[in-house]
Amino acid sequence: MFNMPSLHTIALTLPAIIIGLTFHEYAHGWVAYRLGDRTAEAHGRLTVNPVAHLDPIGFIMLLFAGFGWAKPVPVNPYNFRGDIKQGMLLVSLAGPTTNVLLAVISAVLLGLFAGMQIPFFNIIMQYMIMINVVLAVFNLIPIPPLDGSKILAGLLPGRQAWLDQLESYGPILLIVLVVFGFRYISILINPIVNILILLAQSVARLVM
Repeated sequence: MFNMPSLHTIALTLPAIIIGLTFHEYAHGWVAYRLGDRTAEAHGRLTVNPVAHLDPIGFIMLLFAGFGWAKPVPVNPYNFRGDIKQGMLLVSLAGPTTNVLLAVISAVLLGLFAGMQIPFFNIIMQYMIMINVVLAVFNLIPIPPLDGSKILAGLLPGRQAWLDQLESYGPILLIVLVVFGFRYISILINPIVNILILLAQSVARLVM
């Protein structure tokens, strides 16, 4: 699971990691802001400046272990206009949805410019696809504090007290998931990446 990448590989993956993590967290803050909560803005997190969002440990883990995280954007759901539960659902969906959109955009760009032989462009776009799919799938797992737990709470009727109780065990559950379950997560990740590569190939054929 833990591989020591070369400096060359690190340089090629950095754009995908920085863009994926930054826009994931920005999306949370932006949706919360649109719903009436200015907490992220007050904490300087309503920005696409990576420095505001990157968590050093999560950043290193994404480089060396293939998964990672950024600093969570602070959100106060009591500031939302309308239903708090549905508001948290939308805020939580925003991050993974943004990563999916970034992966799709990267696939289209890969297809459009693949034949131009721009140095390192193809491999960087492939990393953009892969890392954004990893971020989307990993964050959709319904284990606190991942977005998936809040999405599940928003979809299920009533208040899910068991998810709140599970929150205190979140770090332990994540460690167990990473050590024993990440190989199974790749079963979901690989087909999505393959579909997006097929999309890139289809776009490439259209522009040839």
